[in-house]
Amino acid sequence: MLAPLRRALVKQVRSTFNDRSKGEQPVPRSDRALFARDSVVWRVHGDVTSMMVGGIAALLTQMLHPQALGGVWDHSEVESDMLGRLRRTARFIAVTTYGERDSAQQAISRVRDIHSHVVGTLPDGRSYRADDPALLAWVHVAGAMMFLDSWRRYGEPRMSSSDQDLYFAQSGEIAQRLGADPVPRTRSEAERLIDDFRPQLRADERSRTFRDMVLKAPPRSLGDMPVQRLLMRAAVDLMPGFARELHGLRQPAALAPAVRGATMGLAGTLRWAFAANSYR
Repeated sequence: MLAPLRRALVKQVRSTFNDRSKGEQPVPRSDRALFARDSVVWRVHGDVTSMMVGGIAALLTQMLHPQALGGVWDHSEVESDMLGRLRRTARFIAVTTYGERDSAQQAISRVRDIHSHVVGTLPDGRSYRADDPALLAWVHVAGAMMFLDSWRRYGEPRMSSSDQDLYFAQSGEIAQRLGADPVPRTRSEAERLIDDFRPQLRADERSRTFRDMVLKAPPRSLGDMPVQRLLMRAAVDLMPGFARELHGLRQPAALAPAVRGATMGLAGTLRWAFAANSYR
């Protein structure tokens, strides 16, 4: 009796992450992927809700680096295609985590080629290049930390420190193939790298505009609005304190339990919907 509800939930999620107008289908999980099925990176990247929350928190944190924001601001139609950007990021993660090894390498090569053409100058005269190894390192470590912390909060609160280190080692392989340097291989290395980058982060008119584009993006439909608002609040709640402070985001501490409880409920519902192999 619950099968139609399961199918409807799965269909809704898939329509969010796959652009049917471009013929996109869910990335099939392969035994010839870069990582084994029982790898930590499969576990972390396989949860829909925690990846959505972590992805939003990652994007907001990453864009506090002026050069990272400059590349997005000058070379993409992010204001009119925020969903498209999130879809492309999610698809890249899926392909490089679960997809055929050859498909993963092709995706990495395409991104490297795109990055080689993303160059420019910030309003203050500083230049940027999307293929700068240090800039790639920042984007990677900020993203990896948010994905991992979101999984720990909504999927595996008692995740061992050794598995957390394995996650950074495994996700770091993709970052290294993209040209990032340095690439942290443990959680402690990642935390130190984020601390090293903090003096380079700043909030300005651009970052505030970008923040509002993300957090106030119109939902695809009125039915999506409650879930979208919940995910945005959960993402703000997940972000590191320094990132929230730079963005000027204030979320009452009393609201946190309700946000986390509702997000945990959403995560459980979607895991239930995807639990049967026939719905994957």
